[in-house]
Amino acid sequence: MAGSRILSLGHYQPSRVVTNDELSQTIDTNDEWIRDRVGIAERRVADGESVADMATFAAEKALANAGLTAADIDLVVVATCSAEDRCPTVATRVAARLGIAAPGAFDLNAACSGFSYALATADHAIQAGTSRHALVIGAEKLSDITDWTDRTTAVLFGDGAGAAVVSAVPEGEPSGIGPVLWGSAPEKGDVLRIEGWRPYIKQEGQAVFRWATTAIAPVAKQACERAGVAPEEIAAFVAHQANTRIIDGIVKRLGIPNAVVAKDLVESGNTSAASIPLALSKLVERREVPSGAPVLLFGFGGGLTYAGQVVRCP
Repeated sequence: MAGSRILSLGHYQPSRVVTNDELSQTIDTNDEWIRDRVGIAERRVADGESVADMATFAAEKALANAGLTAADIDLVVVATCSAEDRCPTVATRVAARLGIAAPGAFDLNAACSGFSYALATADHAIQAGTSRHALVIGAEKLSDITDWTDRTTAVLFGDGAGAAVVSAVPEGEPSGIGPVLWGSAPEKGDVLRIEGWRPYIKQEGQAVFRWATTAIAPVAKQACERAGVAPEEIAAFVAHQANTRIIDGIVKRLGIPNAVVAKDLVESGNTSAASIPLALSKLVERREVPSGAPVLLFGFGGGLTYAGQVVRCP
């Protein structure tokens, strides 16, 4: 079975920036409180752009960076929990806009873990021989499902998209995507939820914080073990961008002293399934991680779900 690798990345964020100071004009909060509690300074909000729009823009950039065209793609997987429509899927809309002919195309909803789930699914498809080049996209418009009068959640979320071109590795070369470690804590699912026909995000913040800071580091270590990579060899750590204190706690427990730690949430907020590819794409664009270096990706959140894998930096 052929392995796979991330060939290239791309990302997109809407132009409107909403600062903490702007939020403090409409809800009882302030910049110091938000930065201290979650580490966010600003977030992007889409005006007149859909999840499919942002996903397409990110995918176009990833394709260009890979030197491929729409004709090369045979699978499109979009991770999202904020799609406006149940059908057609975001994936089919992206495929139509890019002119991808007859791909496998579907959306996947594992909330904040979605990109890692989607990346693993594409990797499995390539290993099984049903795909050669896949577009894997995380895209969210959380501003549509944020209650902007709720000070506990309005400060957290932003919009954006990140995309990866995932391709089969040449024969004889090692895989660039390690085995996924995925799972869930369904008995805790109610602490972070998006329920109902026209929902708002609801969260029990302290419960989510306790779970993330205690449960994630051990399984992230197992993801390293499955890839045959020691934690001290990790060149970069790209976790779901939920909270800087959560990320710092995981890093401390993991023991990854040489890793570049992504903290894109400072300027982007929590973008759920988009947060990992968005942050990774920026690290690669800024050349902060050497090509071929091992990068630990780990998503966690609503459901409660988690998933992660070690990948080789494109």
